[in-house]
Amino acid sequence: MMTIHIKNMVCNRCITAVENVFRNSEIDFVSVNLGWVDISTEISKKQLEKLNENLKKIGFEILEDASQKQIENIKKLILEKVQNLDIDEDFLLSKYLSEKLNKEYSSISKVFSQTENITLEQYFILQKIEKVKELLIYRELTLSQIADKLGYKTVQHLSQQFKKITGFSPSQFQELKEKKRLPIDLI
Repeated sequence: MMTIHIKNMVCNRCITAVENVFRNSEIDFVSVNLGWVDISTEISKKQLEKLNENLKKIGFEILEDASQKQIENIKKLILEKVQNLDIDEDFLLSKYLSEKLNKEYSSISKVFSQTENITLEQYFILQKIEKVKELLIYRELTLSQIADKLGYKTVQHLSQQFKKITGFSPSQFQELKEKKRLPIDLI
């Protein structure tokens, strides 16, 4: 069994897109997950290069560097946490990542900051703000419910952070004709 790590996989549509690339490349896979694909047989360097070319055409890329694999894993963990809307008020990103990755937070944070030019905390906040934008557009939850599900202690804290990042209050954002959301893989 061989595992191929893939950059920029952030959702179920990404899994489907990557599955299609593997099928079109005639490479049998055992499973496709966010961030990696397990294949049952070894593939040649030439096949791997061609696969990478095909993945790049649709915004993905094979990861070979260990630190890049770690960065993608960190991003995946943060995205899953935010997308699941299960962040407690007393949630600690440092504790969560340390436990999930079985590593010291200082080393995780250092690798992430050096590679991504943004701190883990800033990245986490940006992901939460993008989720707030999505939820505001859908209008299925109140701002209070959104704050609760994303671990904000108060609606005021969420609103202040939202305005600092976007330049708009949540209500101003809802009134915009053109909603300015970012694809989560570009954050």
